[in-house]
Amino acid sequence: MDTQKPYVIGVDLGGTNTVFGIVDARGQIVAEDSIKTQTYKTAEEFVEAGVVCLRPLIAQMGGISQIAGMGIGAPNGNYYTGSIETAPNIAWAHDGIVPLAKMFSDRLEGLPVKLTNDANAAAMGEMAYGAARGMKNFIVITLGTGVGSGIVVNGQLVYGHDGFAGELGHVIMDRSPRGRVCGCGRKGCLETYCSATGVARTAREILANTDRPSLLRDKPAEDIESLDVSIAAGKGDEVANEIFQFTGKMLGEACADFAAFSSPEAFIFFGGLCKAGDLIMKPIEESYNRSVMNIFKGKAKFLVSGLMNANAAVLGASALGWDGAAEKN
Repeated sequence: MDTQKPYVIGVDLGGTNTVFGIVDARGQIVAEDSIKTQTYKTAEEFVEAGVVCLRPLIAQMGGISQIAGMGIGAPNGNYYTGSIETAPNIAWAHDGIVPLAKMFSDRLEGLPVKLTNDANAAAMGEMAYGAARGMKNFIVITLGTGVGSGIVVNGQLVYGHDGFAGELGHVIMDRSPRGRVCGCGRKGCLETYCSATGVARTAREILANTDRPSLLRDKPAEDIESLDVSIAAGKGDEVANEIFQFTGKMLGEACADFAAFSSPEAFIFFGGLCKAGDLIMKPIEESYNRSVMNIFKGKAKFLVSGLMNANAAVLGASALGWDGAAEKN
């Protein structure tokens, strides 16, 4: 950490919004603003808008001389190259490779800029500021539009030889012909069942294939979201609780497989689904203990993120910014 420069920039680049935050060494976000990710036709236009957004924030801190580095968490972000590679949900990064870290560095007076995927950034944030402080072996699983993961072994993120290791959301859980089609092009991936969109899809399937009463029928099926399932489950709705049981069972079985290769001290879950609390966490842990090898049984903790707020992804990216500054020094 560059003690002469008290701030870093953390960037959460999402499919809808990109949030820029100035973060101090204690993990406090002291200034923040955002732009719409998809408004721009090219990466150059996006970077220009980002720099325009950042300038007043940087000025509030006393100028670029007070900023040690910048970290970016982004879909399909490659830590080794600093590039976004064929991100399917971002129009200006859909095809080819966008060297985003270099583009921002060039526009910000050579500021050290590091980039990784959003789930890896979340894992760094948990290690620096959240539930994984003091841990050296853990897995963060993000339950959002998709299912992402950040794997930490011996205190270091696992990137693999090409920068893309840790795509646990694309472990195939259903190899039958009924397996759900995934955005990655394959069928039966964990993401298609246990993401927020997967939970909503499960709800729609049950409602379409049965006539069971449920609070979820109060809303058009195509408008149902995972939050609706959570609210209904909290009210004791039988169908909604069954959806969480199904989702938790599959997540627990997946975690049992993940334990076999890294034996984590903890699985840390991040995302809106976690707000359901024991309705989702208890089925996950119960399923894990039924499925895991005996040598791992009862050892791993199942935790909800210590950074469960709208700024968690910015904090995770900021931890990457401190790493980039340390490398430069």
